[in-house]
Amino acid sequence: MAQISSLFVTRLYRAALSEFAPVLDARELETSCLVIAEDDEAGQDWCEENGYPGYTSYASLTDLPWRFPIFADLVKVLDAHVAAFAEDLEFDLGEGKLVLEDLWINILPEGGMHASHLHPHSVISGTTYVAMPEGASALKLEDPRSARMMAAPARKKDARDELKTFVYVKPAVGDVLLWESWLRHEVPMNMAEDERISVSFNYRWE
Repeated sequence: MAQISSLFVTRLYRAALSEFAPVLDARELETSCLVIAEDDEAGQDWCEENGYPGYTSYASLTDLPWRFPIFADLVKVLDAHVAAFAEDLEFDLGEGKLVLEDLWINILPEGGMHASHLHPHSVISGTTYVAMPEGASALKLEDPRSARMMAAPARKKDARDELKTFVYVKPAVGDVLLWESWLRHEVPMNMAEDERISVSFNYRWE
């Protein structure tokens, strides 16, 4: 009898932010994101100069947890989720630890998208979802072997998730998704009339 096993597994962590304290006020978090986007002229200018649809604080604000208490509380929650994921990944951190490297707001209007990319200098990356209107785009994750598949045929449309070339994950408001930072991902075009709001982050090993 043939034996077939899965090797080199890619893990995806999904949970509700509320699984760890402190419990955040979702409305306050959304309002904070919108107020920051409206006031951040440097971020608005960067988005316009670089053709970024909507708004991101990635290139303009590096101290959100220091500026706004709701983001300081968010980091405490994320720390707990990242620790749980690192345990699942069986990382040997030695004398080191995983610490927040950066945290930023993303606001995508109708028609906005975020092209495929990865986070090469981090260990764990992720996003928590603040506003996901009906029709808002899912997160698209790419099989990291794609560039090496060469002459392989396409997968069947109903292939198991672990065999698909791309997997789409539709998060809900209050969800947090975590993955290893080498995993290529993108946000396809937002087809919702309302804005899709999320907060993304990276953790490094130190």
